[in-house]
Amino acid sequence: MGRRGHYLIGAPWIYLLHLEPDLGVTPKREGTIWYPFHGWEKHSVHGDHGRLADEIRNVETGPVTVCLYWLEFANPDIRQAYESRGFRVICHGERGSRWESKGRDFLRKQLVQLRRHRRVASNRLGSAVFYGASVGCEVAVYGDPMQFEDERPEYGGTARRMRLWPELHGTHVDPELAAEVARRELGFEYQATPEELRRMFGWKRPARPHGRPEERRGRSDHSGGPEGAPSPRGLAGAKRPERGKALSSGDGAAARSGATSRRRQVAIEPASRSEAGSMRSSRNDATRATGEGGGGRRASRPAE
Repeated sequence: MGRRGHYLIGAPWIYLLHLEPDLGVTPKREGTIWYPFHGWEKHSVHGDHGRLADEIRNVETGPVTVCLYWLEFANPDIRQAYESRGFRVICHGERGSRWESKGRDFLRKQLVQLRRHRRVASNRLGSAVFYGASVGCEVAVYGDPMQFEDERPEYGGTARRMRLWPELHGTHVDPELAAEVARRELGFEYQATPEELRRMFGWKRPARPHGRPEERRGRSDHSGGPEGAPSPRGLAGAKRPERGKALSSGDGAAARSGATSRRRQVAIEPASRSEAGSMRSSRNDATRATGEGGGGRRASRPAE
């Protein structure tokens, strides 16, 4: 798309799977967790929840958990549409924002529920379906897709999703195919290591810790994940490919060579953001500053 300074690191979900390989794991999965399409703080959704609940009851053979977004969960009429059909109704909580701490456990709660259920389903193909496929759930997409108020036609709507992922729609979907699509859409192959994240974001590794051992244990290195964490466990048999050592930070912290057709890059880990802007741009200088050569891997295209 012509954008520069963007690097693919995959979805936050894949880092959660890396950090929590056993969270919510149960000896036996059962039932379906169903995610009705939901609105958000600025736009509500038009649709018949009672009719959708009847269709769910006719399709699903085991116990059903319906997970509503917090706005729909706060509406007693919507909850009643599902509870009256005998479904368990839950909510993962509010999603929060960059300025608020609420919602920080949203994905953890979702992971626990997905790993307890055999199937995940929705009336629109969305993140919950991909998350479920990545942890071994059977997936299904069926029912009235509902509509946003003033839904913008340039996004393509349901027709676009059906055109791009026809194989993921229906009451029964090939689980291996769903897992492969989830791997691609969530970006498992672009998962970055803690050291790569430090370089891209300009995070500084803390100096030698001081104080008593019990104080040092409580400190965080802000690395985005513990050193020596186990390999990611999400999709069965999925392994993260080997990655090069060097990545550019995208904000001037990395030195680039403009005269090579091999598009090699060198990463620099600045001590601070102010130093990042003053780094010299020749490869030799950057190599001396880091002690590393080129040959790092570039991300193929920006995340949309």
